[in-house]
Amino acid sequence: MSLHIEAKKGEIAETVLLPGDPLRAKWIAETFLENPVCFNKVRNMFGYTGTYNGKKISVMGTGMGVPSISIYAHELINDYGAKNLIRVGSAGSYNEDVKIRDIVIAMAASSNSGLNELRFGGADYAPTASFELFMKAVDTARKKNIDIKAGNVFTSDEFYADAFESYKKWSNFGILCVEMEAAGLYTVAAKHNVNALAILTISDSLVSGERTTSKERETTFKGMIEIALELA
Repeated sequence: MSLHIEAKKGEIAETVLLPGDPLRAKWIAETFLENPVCFNKVRNMFGYTGTYNGKKISVMGTGMGVPSISIYAHELINDYGAKNLIRVGSAGSYNEDVKIRDIVIAMAASSNSGLNELRFGGADYAPTASFELFMKAVDTARKKNIDIKAGNVFTSDEFYADAFESYKKWSNFGILCVEMEAAGLYTVAAKHNVNALAILTISDSLVSGERTTSKERETTFKGMIEIALELA
């Protein structure tokens, strides 16, 4: 056991899919994995291990925000030997060309995260994806004829920002969308020399005001899951 995960050694695969929502982890396991077994219920942060096309793979919720995903990523790597951590999450579009249900692969994650400011003493650190996983994801999407967008995303510590229009300054510098975990995941993975990638589905748009329901976010974002599972 680790502090926040009750699994025994060997119960978690080297490749772990990481949705923020623990109910999405449950849905992924029950929909896509063969013979899924629940390895974690601590704090209702459900985690499962099963097989996909004969390969052992795990999926586990991370909660919301850089601190939460950083805790789970640290324990999965250091206590359970995870080597490939793939965030499968939702994001809000910052760009009129990034539409609802579009899939975005995060090459890098800009951020206003207080955690990384503390870690690097106020200096800028540029958290980036694993090149190996990124290239495999792009190749998989092409083979499956799944349209993707790739580029820089914004990891925010705020969900309800006071300055709503502030997204425009990030959009002006090429930021595709906003989410709350990728920069933390990429930083922890870099520290421990393992692979990490964030594959995101656009759930709402700050440009158009469109949005999906919580149930749609939990159970219908299949394209990014198909890409992520192939990386195992």
